[in-house]
Amino acid sequence: MCEEKKHRSSDAEAHSLAVQRLKQCQRPLSTSILLLCLFLSVGYNGFRIFYVKLPFLADVQVGDSNKSPENAAGGTQAKTKWSSSSAKLSSSSLLYAVKEEQPPVIRKIRLPPLKKLESSDLPVKDSSPNTLRGVPKRGSVFKILRPGNRSRWFSGRVKEFFGDSSCKFRFFMTWISSLESFGEREFFTVESMFKSHPNACLVIVSNSLDSSGGTQLLNPFGEKGFRVIAVSPDFDYIFKNTMGEVWFNRLKKRKINPGEISLGQNLSNLLRLALLYKFGGIYMDTDFVVLKSFSGLRNVIGAQTMDLATGNWSRLNNAVMIFDEQHPLLLKFIEEFALTFNGNKWGHNGPYLVSRVVSKVSGRTGFNFTVLPPPAFYPVDWSKIPSFFKGPGDKPHSKWLAGKLLHVRMQSFAVHLWNRHSNNLKAEKGSIMDHLVSDSCVFCNSSVSAL
Repeated sequence: MCEEKKHRSSDAEAHSLAVQRLKQCQRPLSTSILLLCLFLSVGYNGFRIFYVKLPFLADVQVGDSNKSPENAAGGTQAKTKWSSSSAKLSSSSLLYAVKEEQPPVIRKIRLPPLKKLESSDLPVKDSSPNTLRGVPKRGSVFKILRPGNRSRWFSGRVKEFFGDSSCKFRFFMTWISSLESFGEREFFTVESMFKSHPNACLVIVSNSLDSSGGTQLLNPFGEKGFRVIAVSPDFDYIFKNTMGEVWFNRLKKRKINPGEISLGQNLSNLLRLALLYKFGGIYMDTDFVVLKSFSGLRNVIGAQTMDLATGNWSRLNNAVMIFDEQHPLLLKFIEEFALTFNGNKWGHNGPYLVSRVVSKVSGRTGFNFTVLPPPAFYPVDWSKIPSFFKGPGDKPHSKWLAGKLLHVRMQSFAVHLWNRHSNNLKAEKGSIMDHLVSDSCVFCNSSVSAL
């Protein structure tokens, strides 16, 4: 009986000991399970992050490596360098890559600046009205652009005038200045032209001369049977279907700075080209003495200076030109005027313009024209024009004068007087000009005294 109680007491103690040991085992087990769950959670979240970003890394590695400057220089080296750098990408690098996918990158490639480029189809300086400096706020400079009272009849009047079968030559002159400034020098240019071309028809494109005063001024030629008419220009009609039309429209809208050079002078430079292109014929400035007929001259422009070393021309001039209607060289001249206009450089849109274009087209097929040497129209340089007005001096000078006069009479069709440098000069008795005026006058008593 005592042994049985003793056995039961031993079993109770063993059970109690087992329970205590079980409790001790449960503590590390629950901690381990908790740590395991935490580890799995962290691992899962990390896997999600890398799973989302890995395709992005692959795209960057392939696309940008082809565009890199290093790849353009050396393909293999560039790929190796890019691969090694991408292999070192950390989590902070991933965050930077995500930022590059955001809108700030898109904002950097917006294209508002391109709108500014679209407004300058013609490569003309100061083409925007907001950037023009020196453009008059008042319409004084642009007054000459206004059509005259009779401008709308320009086309019909000119066509009717040239329609007369008696016109053997078509001459054009332009006069953008006032009626009062058309003086004796200009009058004599017309006079000498008719002396050598009695069957010519002359159109003077001018608002001021297309008036009652202009009619009275030119009336002496009509009384002699010469055909001359002053017509107000219709610029829109004259420039139509050429680059001159584009330039003129921009000028009217004040998108082109006329510059410091007289707008009338530059407008005359374009007018002469467009008139010859539309009608064909002969253009001449109003400061010439015409010596002989231009018959036989066709598609001609004159050289102003020659290179003595090479024998080639070094500069041409547009003071006299003879061309067929719609001649391709005239079209090139007009294009050059519209594309390179500069109102601040004297001669840029005139003599220098024709020189530039002829240099470009020389030798090309489709252009048929002749460059005449300086004696044809420019036998004396502008810097030496006073020598033509000076009378004979000592024996050497008298000998030079006689030789030069003979040379001009034999080789020149006309003599350019460079009015800008000679308008204050008077022809002395026995001078070259004195002889040339006597040769070319129609109203001889008044003409000789006038020059």
